[in-house]
Parts: sequence; C-alpha cells; structure tokens
Amino acid sequence: MLEKMVEIGFLFDFYGKLLTDKQQETMTLYYYDDLSLGEIAERLAISRQGVYDHLQRGEELLRDYEKKLQLVKKYTNLKEGLEGFAEYIQGQEINPQIREELTKKLKGIKEAL
Repeated sequence: MLEKMVEIGFLFDFYGKLLTDKQQETMTLYYYDDLSLGEIAERLAISRQGVYDHLQRGEELLRDYEKKLQLVKKYTNLKEGLEGFAEYIQGQEINPQIREELTKKLKGIKEAL
C-alpha cells in the first residue's frame, strides 16, 4: 500500500493538474489528507461509490499520462544520473576549486528539479 501511495504521489505531482477539479480534490483528500471513502463522501456530498470511482479514474488517468509522457521516469533517470555524476566527481583527482564549482553547479541543477 505504501508503494502505491508513493507512486500515486509522484504521478499526482507531475500530472495532477490534468485531472478534473473533483478528481484532484478527491485524490488530495484520500492520499494526502488520509481521509476514508466515507469521510470524503460526506465532505463532497457524493456517495462512497462516487468517491471510489473518482479515485479509480484518477489513478487510471495518472498512469496513462505517465505511460505516454514518461515525465516521472525521465525525472528519476536525470536525478540518478546527476547523483552518479556527483559521486564520480568526488572520486576523481581534480583541482579542488574545479571540484567545488562542479559540485555547486550540480547542487543548483538538483534544486531546480
């Protein structure tokens, strides 16, 4: 269950704005605010089945967007590549000033992600 929550969290961060307002609200209440289907249904004045349908459709759309656009995959690969490059730099015998400058630039790139 935790893996699914992390997966949906990542997907929602990248593609959440592409969902309908109701889907966004439902997924936020469920995944981020940790409300039950019943609590969400009461808050949104819809049935528990309606909440479930919004969640299922939202998850399906998020996964479909990732399958087509692969932004999370690209982000993850880029982040891992930057971390590998940072480790490589630290292991090389280079001028300490150059190492420090490269490390600062990598840090800036990571923060921009």
